[in-house]
Amino acid sequence: MTAGTPTSFPMSNHTRERVTVAKLTLENFYSNLILQHEERETRQKKLEVAMEEEGLADEEKKLRRSQHARKETEFLRLKRTRLGLDDFESLKVIGRGAFGEVRLVQKKDTGHIYAMKILRKADMLEKEQVAHIRAERDILVEADGAWVVKMFYSFQDKRNLYLIMDFLPGGDMMTLLMKKDTLTEEETQFYISETVLAIDAIHQLGFIHRDIKPDNLLLDEKGHVKLSDFGLCTGLKKAHRTEFYRNLTHNPPSDFSFQNMNSKRKAETWKKNRRQLAYSTVGTPDYIAPEVFMQTGYNKLCDWWSLGVIMYEMLIGYPPFCSETPQETYRKVMNWKETLVFPPEVPISEKAKDLILKFCTDAENRVGSNGVEEIKGHPFFEGVDWGHIRERPAAIPIEIKSIDDTSNFDEFPESDILQPVPLYVPHHSLSDLLPALTHFETSLQSHSLEYQ
Repeated sequence: MTAGTPTSFPMSNHTRERVTVAKLTLENFYSNLILQHEERETRQKKLEVAMEEEGLADEEKKLRRSQHARKETEFLRLKRTRLGLDDFESLKVIGRGAFGEVRLVQKKDTGHIYAMKILRKADMLEKEQVAHIRAERDILVEADGAWVVKMFYSFQDKRNLYLIMDFLPGGDMMTLLMKKDTLTEEETQFYISETVLAIDAIHQLGFIHRDIKPDNLLLDEKGHVKLSDFGLCTGLKKAHRTEFYRNLTHNPPSDFSFQNMNSKRKAETWKKNRRQLAYSTVGTPDYIAPEVFMQTGYNKLCDWWSLGVIMYEMLIGYPPFCSETPQETYRKVMNWKETLVFPPEVPISEKAKDLILKFCTDAENRVGSNGVEEIKGHPFFEGVDWGHIRERPAAIPIEIKSIDDTSNFDEFPESDILQPVPLYVPHHSLSDLLPALTHFETSLQSHSLEYQ
């Protein structure tokens, strides 16, 4: 080794984790400062406009401004309150994924119930998920609360990120579909209508979900739909990467026996394997639009394809491309013109079949390419009161016995994700951190949030 040549050392997971913490902390700090300043200015302007409209005298205006300033000070004090794990009591694990889990928790001082999403930072950095954390945070902050799961707080420690979110006691659409053989067309119309409005709400903000599937359609206490998981836990799963399947696609199809089953047996087999697919790091490509797998690019229309696959599953009992292996499913998705067929033994209306085929088609011909009104105008949605759908009773009512009722969720064993982090932290020099920061910046640039 010649004099002056810098020594290159491999980066440890611990170093990567430290870099992630530093990067996220700085990013959050400065973006929050700017946002808070803008929000304060907006509130001040609204106050001034309101006082002018009321025609208040100068003395009254002065008093109002003083009251407003006191409220702002109190608001800032509350914003600075540091929340941590000690502020919440963990009640039960209600979900598990590749990067962490979701727990039902209770805030100790108020007794309020929340869902706490716990994400292991080291896993996410390794799987290039960092930009997707920002994506979900942005959507949860900006989106219409009627259609998106609300986030109340977020904080972190050395090991994990914590998102404190609305607890939706109705469970998810995956669990509902596994309880039912199929849904009626009336029930399907209700859930697909609400999901159309939910997807459109995030599209209007400039976001593409690209992972619309039953697991990510949550049900509130009245049985209405809300969207969750904006690419955070699943957005970069192997299921989105063409090369994961390409290596195996030259093999002959492995599910001859599956293809020869009748619809009832197919539905039973699908449901038997479904949970395992939901919790694996690989995931399932069943709901992903073919253009997402290709290198040619895609836009918000990929979300409408996914909705067509879900609609098929609701009415038929299993999704159109399901197979015994994810590789075979991928092959069927890519060859959808031959593989998208309707079993003759499961009768569905021509209107329903037509809408599915308009969702699951080439992107340039897909319904929704001329706007959401094109979807709403389809004959399948005849009679839907789009403006008041959330005020009507849900197609399938939810029974909730208490504020912490988890009967609509799976049972999960406890884990060690909340175990205290060891106090001893090995020292890492700045020269260790520099390559990690460079890698991190590259990761953020290449996997930044996708806009339409």
